[in-house]
Amino acid sequence: MSRNDNSSGKKFSGRQGGGPKKKSMARGNAPVKKDPAPKSAPKAAVKPAAKTGPKPEGIRLNKYISNSGACSRRDADIYIGAGNVTVNDKIVTEMGYRVKPTEEVKFDGRRVTPEKPEYILLNKPKGFFTTGSLEKGSRTVMDLISNATRAKVVPVGKLDRQATGLLLFTNDGTLEKQLGKPKNGIRQIYHVELSKPISFEELKRIEEGVTLEDGKVKVQEVSYIDNRPKNELGIETNSIKPHVIQRLFKSLGFEVEKLDRVTFGGLTKKDLPRGNYRTLTKQEIINIKML
Repeated sequence: MSRNDNSSGKKFSGRQGGGPKKKSMARGNAPVKKDPAPKSAPKAAVKPAAKTGPKPEGIRLNKYISNSGACSRRDADIYIGAGNVTVNDKIVTEMGYRVKPTEEVKFDGRRVTPEKPEYILLNKPKGFFTTGSLEKGSRTVMDLISNATRAKVVPVGKLDRQATGLLLFTNDGTLEKQLGKPKNGIRQIYHVELSKPISFEELKRIEEGVTLEDGKVKVQEVSYIDNRPKNELGIETNSIKPHVIQRLFKSLGFEVEKLDRVTFGGLTKKDLPRGNYRTLTKQEIINIKML
């Protein structure tokens, strides 16, 4: 058989004594590898079904105190453990205690609420009621501070609809009660404009004290305003009796045409235009709590 004879279908090596060629495993001749069988996708982990039982009522005591602004939640735990917190006048030292909406919490003897204390000072314009009114289309002072806070603040004391000047709002129930106690009162200075001039003798009579149907009105000082007509006065009193200024002058035969509260417990209208409001500074809060 000749070297080139291909009848057998086998190829021979060109080397002497070479036998049939083996199949080359060069890249072009390498056998095609089959892809391994695809692995199945991992199964998603099955989450345990959520508990559908009723949610616990109320808010944890330490969070309640922390929300009030009295201290941090961690410090609240310390005070609770030390017996400095009462719920409905009973000492509670249980860390997981949950406060219900109807319960009263006191921290170091002072009532607290789950809201951070807010203190807002408004320079009230005329034409706004301090409390709600049944008059159609009437406006209240709450409309003026609606964007000031989400807390449920209330005005401390009142001002008549046509009166103007300083009005304090807070959700601090302790301070509200403190400033509202008749025996304490709070220093207030009013700019008063009467329907007619008033004599110096009548001013002295006011300073000596005028007795109304609900008791004697104490006035610290009353005087004319410099370079103004004799029907414009400045009057300082601690009385929180309702409509006390109007009733005082009416008992003497005068009508109050304008009433503007320019000072309230050390707070003034400085840099606070009519109809505007601001929050109290930390120092102002300290000062007013010491009254």
